[in-house]
Amino acid sequence: MRSLRHHHAGPSLSQEDLSRSAASALDAADPLLSFAQEFHHPCDSAGRKVLYFGGHSLGLQPKAAAGMLEQELGDWRRLGVLGHHDAVRPWIPYHELAAPGLAELVGGLASEVVAMNSLTVNLHLMMVSFFRPDAARNKVLIESSAFPSDRYAVVSQLEFHGLDAARHLIEMKPRAGERTLRTEDVIERIEQEGSRLALVLLPSVQYLTGQSLDVEPLITAGRRAGANVGLDLAHAIGNTEQRLHDWNCDFAVWCSYKYLNAGPGAVGGCFVHERHGRDRKRPRFAGWWGHNQAERFLYDPTFDPIEGAQGWQISNPPILSTAPLLASLDIFRRAGMPALREKSIALTGFMQRLIEHRLPGLVEIITPGAAQHRGCQLSLRILRPADEAKRCQRELTARGLIGDWREPDVLRLAPIPLYNSFADVFDATDILAVALRA
Repeated sequence: MRSLRHHHAGPSLSQEDLSRSAASALDAADPLLSFAQEFHHPCDSAGRKVLYFGGHSLGLQPKAAAGMLEQELGDWRRLGVLGHHDAVRPWIPYHELAAPGLAELVGGLASEVVAMNSLTVNLHLMMVSFFRPDAARNKVLIESSAFPSDRYAVVSQLEFHGLDAARHLIEMKPRAGERTLRTEDVIERIEQEGSRLALVLLPSVQYLTGQSLDVEPLITAGRRAGANVGLDLAHAIGNTEQRLHDWNCDFAVWCSYKYLNAGPGAVGGCFVHERHGRDRKRPRFAGWWGHNQAERFLYDPTFDPIEGAQGWQISNPPILSTAPLLASLDIFRRAGMPALREKSIALTGFMQRLIEHRLPGLVEIITPGAAQHRGCQLSLRILRPADEAKRCQRELTARGLIGDWREPDVLRLAPIPLYNSFADVFDATDILAVALRA
């Protein structure tokens, strides 16, 4: 990718550098700009394209997704049950088509990833295998602002094992007066808990603040303490570069409807490090699709798990919710995650500088300022009373800017490098300024 860095080399930019003409110049130099044409963009009631900065909640639809779905629907119409073997993309091994693309995005081997279920279902399946408490080692460490579904899953697993969240759940909080976690604080707590710690479960990117955690030393600390370490990649996959295999992460789970643009309710995914994938004796909840492929239809009553992440499958793949994922993964393959990350740093940095320049005293950016500590998300605390802040959010939607609101006063905006431009960022900031001053 031709570098964009010379366009945003330093923080001391002039007002001219933050103009719309500067945004247009950045777009003209962007070799990824054409990828925006491969997505459907929402429009208002008058047919005008809205500014979409909600990809951290639901990604836009790839135009190729409809063709992928129609192919499967057509094969279903044409072949019925024979589509399992005779479809253009046969359905029995359908999930395997996603493995190379997912492996590339998480930094793993194709055998270490599998497209299956949804994030929370996969989290439960992983905890069955990787949260094995005993009398001495029975605590779970998470962060205090974990996505509620993750916390529900962890607490329910604790209760399933007869443990009490008040005693066995460790929730890491930022320091007083701070909004994000410090790596050294998490490592210190892991070391303090030591042999009492069974599982460390953290997000790679925190959903509310947009903080990208420095997970490699956290994984190392957790495993050094004797705990298993898992990651929630819901806001990281397709957003920031991951190297799960090299980091020695035990497992990870994710959804595909955010940055992966696979559609509402799309199939999720899971990573299991190869050292566990070869461990046939590791406890797990078993199902027929995780059984030895050569004997799957012989109905052997003794479960024989497939080696690798596929051995954690319960059921056959949901074809119609996997097809759009394949369309999106093809776009990621052609764009390349390193190039997308480079543009993301430039795009989010441009939005940060515009907000700081145009909206002083109106918003507080609670996402870390350093590029290595965030993905393509800025979380803004609206510095207004709660009712006025909520009114501002409604005003943004009415003016054609779609973001994501978190009570009581946080607006999350995600400039996505696949389909947002520098001009989009400028116009979005313009709408935000008008709404805040209205």
